Amino acid sequence: MIDIVRANRTDIPILAPLLDQYRQFYQQDSNLVGAIEFLSARILNSESVVFLAYYDKTPSGFCQLFTSYSSVSLQPILILNDLFVKKTHRNKKIGEALLRKAQDFCAVIEYKGLALETAVDNPAQNLYERLGWKKDVGYFHYFWQRPV
Repeated sequence: MIDIVRANRTDIPILAPLLDQYRQFYQQDSNLVGAIEFLSARILNSESVVFLAYYDKTPSGFCQLFTSYSSVSLQPILILNDLFVKKTHRNKKIGEALLRKAQDFCAVIEYKGLALETAVDNPAQNLYERLGWKKDVGYFHYFWQRPV
């Protein structure tokens, strides 16, 4: 059974190892202390909304949403910045449940919609499209990184 809750400060010790695994999936070094600090700042300062998924009462995944704004439509939007399911819990519809929870949340707070970016070879694209997400083929995505 899948149960999804909105994470709060008491969930940070449960959520941090999942964020650490997510970061390692993206070739980052493990940093559990950094994950705790990052989540604490986001949650305690109300800078993100995090949904935590349990599968048979075991923490198994999460998604993190950030608010942004569209100047063109004059409306707020949500950015689905992170979506992660533990390798041992994949193919159990947890990712789908998290996406649906994010969509429902967006509708309840009456934001314009949700945006995400993903790798061109991410197999989850089929899931996104099945759940009504539209691939934006009309725009390029650019990123500038400050020199270090």
